[in-house]
Amino acid sequence: MLTASAAIFLALSGYAALCAVKPFGPCRKCEGTGLRELSRRGIKLCRRCHGSRYRLRIGRRLWNTWHHTREAGTKPNPR
Repeated sequence: MLTASAAIFLALSGYAALCAVKPFGPCRKCEGTGLRELSRRGIKLCRRCHGSRYRLRIGRRLWNTWHHTREAGTKPNPR
C-alpha cells in the first residue's frame, strides 16, 4: 500500500514539474503539425490549436484557473 501511494505521489509531482517547466505540449488532434488532412477537401488548419501546433497542458490549465480564482478572492478591498 505504501509503495502504491509513493508511486502515485511521484507521478503527480513529476507531472506538476513538467507543467511548470513546459506548460505547452503538442496538440493531440493534429499530432503537433498544426494541419489537418480532410478526406476530399485537402488540408486545413487544426481547429484545436489554430495552427500553432501546441496546446496548454491540462495540469497547467487547472493551475491557472486555481491561481486566478485565488487571486480574485484575496485581493484587498479598495475602500
